[in-house]
Amino acid sequence: MDKPLKLSVIIVNYNVKYFLEQALLSVQKAIEGLEADVFVVDNNSVDGSVSMVQEDFPWVKLIVNKNNPGFSIANNQAIRQSEAEYVLLLNPDTVVEEDTFRKCIAYMDEHPKVGGLGVRMIDGAGVFLPESKRGFPSPMVAFSKAFGLSKIFPKSKLFNTYHLGYLSEWETAEVDVLAGAFMFMRKETLDKVGLLDETFFMYGEDIDLSYRITLGGYSNVYFPETSIIHYKGESTKKGSLNYVKAFYQAMIIFARKHFKGRQASSFVLLIQFAIYFKAFMTLIGNIFRKYGLILQDAIVGYGGLLLVERFWSVYHFQNPDYFDDSLKLINYPLYVLFWIVSSYYSGGYDQPYKLRRLVRGVLFGSLLLTSVYGLLPTDWRPSRAVILLGASWMLTFTILIRLGRHFLKNRNFRLGGPKDSRLLIVGEESETVRVKAMLHQVGARKNILGILSPKEEEASISLGSIENLEEIVKIYKVEELVFCSSNIASSEIMQWMTKLGNALEYRIVPKDSQSIIGSSSKNTSGEIYTVDIRYNIDSSIHRRNKRVFDLVVSIVFLLLYPILFIFQQDKMKFMKHIFQVFFGRKTWVGYSSQHPIDFPVIKPSILGIADSLEVSDLDTQTLYRLDFLYAKDYEVGEDLTVLLKSWRKLGYERN
Repeated sequence: MDKPLKLSVIIVNYNVKYFLEQALLSVQKAIEGLEADVFVVDNNSVDGSVSMVQEDFPWVKLIVNKNNPGFSIANNQAIRQSEAEYVLLLNPDTVVEEDTFRKCIAYMDEHPKVGGLGVRMIDGAGVFLPESKRGFPSPMVAFSKAFGLSKIFPKSKLFNTYHLGYLSEWETAEVDVLAGAFMFMRKETLDKVGLLDETFFMYGEDIDLSYRITLGGYSNVYFPETSIIHYKGESTKKGSLNYVKAFYQAMIIFARKHFKGRQASSFVLLIQFAIYFKAFMTLIGNIFRKYGLILQDAIVGYGGLLLVERFWSVYHFQNPDYFDDSLKLINYPLYVLFWIVSSYYSGGYDQPYKLRRLVRGVLFGSLLLTSVYGLLPTDWRPSRAVILLGASWMLTFTILIRLGRHFLKNRNFRLGGPKDSRLLIVGEESETVRVKAMLHQVGARKNILGILSPKEEEASISLGSIENLEEIVKIYKVEELVFCSSNIASSEIMQWMTKLGNALEYRIVPKDSQSIIGSSSKNTSGEIYTVDIRYNIDSSIHRRNKRVFDLVVSIVFLLLYPILFIFQQDKMKFMKHIFQVFFGRKTWVGYSSQHPIDFPVIKPSILGIADSLEVSDLDTQTLYRLDFLYAKDYEVGEDLTVLLKSWRKLGYERN
């Protein structure tokens, strides 16, 4: 007779293949010797997650959804199939310790009134995540969180009830809310209080279920005697307006469901105000993160032109009022625009500390500016010297500012790109050889100091004993640690991460995996080194060049339309294609296959890469290979070649 199941682990996945792989490997170790089963519910991922689970984890019970029904519905699908005493809802971007499940089961067995259990969570930098323990979002709690009071007073019972900041991270205690990343619950509790509320698409469902657990006469407990890694930001991207809206809308659903009368109305009003406030702050923050350097350069350039004008009018013309005030409103903003746009398309803002791109951009912008200047009427040409002096100012001070920013960030003036990180691999020799090969294959720039093997017989090739890891890190000034999880227990990895602190970056290599996973802080998404191919067409500078090419070609085709339309089979379709590409709905050249899922996404194309070949009826494998090479080695010249060879086909509609 089969033993009754003790535990069902349920993981809902959406396009986080490599993190899911690592999570399942850690779960596989943690369920050894337990009567347990594991469910993965995939919400229509397109990254190969399903095939990875089928091939590498055939023992997993896989539920494949043909759409994305949301977190609650997906979890409920598996909960309804579970026949275990306990159910764990686990995020795919997590790593559990080898004894996590045993410790949780033992605690729950000893405390029958506990309905739900949460554990201590750390991020990819080893930093404790405060959402491991939370309070209910009352109006005061929501107000303190929305307006930042909980961060200003992290230990306050009044202002930081949301994260229960007054409780130690090492103190077992009853809490209001379990974190959705790890919710360990009794099946009988769920049978009594109900499953996840499917009104919540994402966010809020953990708060709602935790609340109903307490209403059902059970308690929720924060249990820090075991830890997990939670790579925050992988399943969701929290620096977006969509996140703000989704999170606070979930709070409104919760308030309307559980609060009554005036309390509900005031809470909803407060949350609605918080939505607009947080959305505004998020928008401003995103703008400054994305365009802050551009804005800074614009201010430097415009301010410099004003100073240059003043200097030149006094020094050369002996008249401080020589130049017309209209220059400040029209000419100078246009000068700055030339420099900024040219620097942008030169790649000066992709890697701002590569000064060669900035210099190239400003010089090219100045060349264009002086060329246009020479074509203008005399009345519109105040002084070429102002342009030249302004360009010199722009170059000098934008470079100085970048030097200053780089020094404040890195405490050095080495601007030749990021220096190679001083990396130490912790693991047995056979595994570390594989890791070195992976790092080399993906082109990761690392200064590999050596290995630290846990095996005594490998002491001769090791930098020392793993017990002395802290001392070794200090001596060799290690900046990045890579742990081989097939050689080092997850619990030991987490202990070292907590002990060494977030001054280092940590990576974990799962057994037999082709990925190296880590994250530098709780505020950043996890980072992955994989042996996947890096595609030129996915880089920002190549995408930008492709868009510029499309615009220029569209304008040329529009100007030459009276001649070119003669050679097109469908004249109106050719005109339609010109406008579709001009407005960014399509691109002139792209993949031969219409919807290749294995390559970076680009706009639908008028021509495929195979259209330039004289061979027709190519097989699927050949087309796939052509698309692969196009994406991997993309250059704008490839698009030009295809256009020159296939321009008579621009009036056709691809199937």
